[in-house]
Amino acid sequence: MPIWEFSVIIWFGSLVAGLLGSLTGLGGGVVIVPLLTLGFGVDIRYAIGASLVSVIATSSGAAVAYVREGFSNIRVGMLLEIATTLGATGGALLAARVAPHLIAIIFGFVLISSVYSSVKGPSQNGTDGPPDSLATRLRLDSHYPARDGLREYHVRNVPLGFGLMGIAGLLSGLLGIGSGALKVLAMDHAMRLPFKVSTTTSNFMIGVTAAASAGIYLNRGYIDPGLSMPTMLGVLVGSLTGARVLAQARTPVLRWVFGAVILALGVEMIFNGLSGRI
Repeated sequence: MPIWEFSVIIWFGSLVAGLLGSLTGLGGGVVIVPLLTLGFGVDIRYAIGASLVSVIATSSGAAVAYVREGFSNIRVGMLLEIATTLGATGGALLAARVAPHLIAIIFGFVLISSVYSSVKGPSQNGTDGPPDSLATRLRLDSHYPARDGLREYHVRNVPLGFGLMGIAGLLSGLLGIGSGALKVLAMDHAMRLPFKVSTTTSNFMIGVTAAASAGIYLNRGYIDPGLSMPTMLGVLVGSLTGARVLAQARTPVLRWVFGAVILALGVEMIFNGLSGRI
C-alpha cells in the first residue's frame, strides 16, 4: 500500500475516533490503539505512542470549546490532574516491562468492566442532596448550561474520585488511552457530576495526563512521526466536530454509544491478546 493511501486511511479512522472520544470523554485513544494494532498490524507500543500524541490533540481541540461553552469544571479537573499525572508516569515506566499481549488483555478487561456502569448511569447526580463539605471548602461545586438554562450541581466523594484518578492515570500510561473511560466513570458515578460535565472535564484533563507519559514513550523511541502525524490530525478534526455536536446530543444516547464502542473493542482486544495476534 502506498504511503499516501495508508496516511489517508489512518487519518479517516482517527477522525472517527476523535469524534467518539470527544462525545464520550474517551479521548480517542480507546479506538486508535485497536485500529492500529488490529487493523494495520502496528506494534502495540508504537500504537500507544501515536495514541498518546492524538490524545493530547483531542484534549487541546475539544477542551477549549467545552471550557468556552461552560461545560467543563476547571477546578475539579486541576485537582484530579495531580493524581492522574503521577499515575501516568508510573504506567509509562511499567509499559516497557510488560509483554504486548498482556497489555492488550489488560486493555480489553478495563474497557469491558466499564460498560455496565456507563450504560446504567449513576443512581443520582450532584443536583440532588446537600453539598459535600470537602467539595464546598475546595469550591468545586458549579453549574453547566442546559436547555432550560444554567443547572447547578454539587460534587461528591472527592477522596474516592482522587484515588480512582490515580488508577486511571496508571492505565493511561500503560495503555495509551488517555484513561478517559475511567475518568468519566469516576466523575459520573463516584463524584456524581452530570454526564456532560464528566465527559467535558475528562477531555480537559486527558491532554496533561497523556503528556506526562508521552515523553517517556518518545525517549524510548515508541513515537513514530509518520504514524503519529495523520493520527493526530484526524483526531483533532474529529474532536472539534464532536465538541459542536455534544451540546445538542441526548445523554442516554451518549451512554449507549460509549458502552457499545468500548464493549466491542474490549472483546476484540482480549481475543487477539489471548490468541497471540498482538
